[in-house]
Amino acid sequence: MTDTHTTELALEVRDLSRTFGARKALDGVTFDLPKGAFLSIFGPNGAGKTTMLKVLSTLTNPSKGTARVMGLDVVADSVKLREQIGFISHNPLLYPDLTAEENLEFFADLYCIPDAPARIEELLTAVELEHRRLDDVRTFSRGMTQRLSIARALLARPDVIFLDEPYSGLDPHAMDILDSLISQVRDQHTFVMISHDLAKGLELCSHALILAKGKVVLFEEKEAIDPEAFSTTYRETVGMGVS
Repeated sequence: MTDTHTTELALEVRDLSRTFGARKALDGVTFDLPKGAFLSIFGPNGAGKTTMLKVLSTLTNPSKGTARVMGLDVVADSVKLREQIGFISHNPLLYPDLTAEENLEFFADLYCIPDAPARIEELLTAVELEHRRLDDVRTFSRGMTQRLSIARALLARPDVIFLDEPYSGLDPHAMDILDSLISQVRDQHTFVMISHDLAKGLELCSHALILAKGKVVLFEEKEAIDPEAFSTTYRETVGMGVS
């Protein structure tokens, strides 16, 4: 685990738990992530991965334990924290009856983005949607909608970006655009990404975490990971589960 005495932390997670009735979606999750890191989270369906992202991004409250993002408590400081995070998920969080430009203008107003027209122009160009800026989002393909969702998430230049299977459903061109965007802004943000693609997740990450049945099975810096041993651990926990 990273030395917390010498490294500024983006995430501080302590004994984090979340229950839904009798089911424990998260069960005592604890780890630290330094600022500027890229964390890839792996695990089977139902492992608690999306629940953890929702807690960290203030979309749901923990049942027990604490989590701080950029030094802010996810419960007590939730309003302030939302100004510092971006979220990309299966749900694009866009308004289908607004144009691409109107969607970004709405969020720019919401977050009081300085020089919003120039920022919107920059991002529409980056995601290759400038030619569709005046078209309603409901006319967009899945890949185009996800690309606009990425632009929305980057609009306020958030400190931390949460990604829930961002490559899911993207065509190869859209995947290349996302790869390029991440590469361009990698040094400006901390990333936390859920992935079922072991190769892609390990390629991008600086830290990797395997979650199963709501518990941390493994958390390592990439440089300490033996890919073959990591793959074996992943297969065992995903295929067989943990007690």
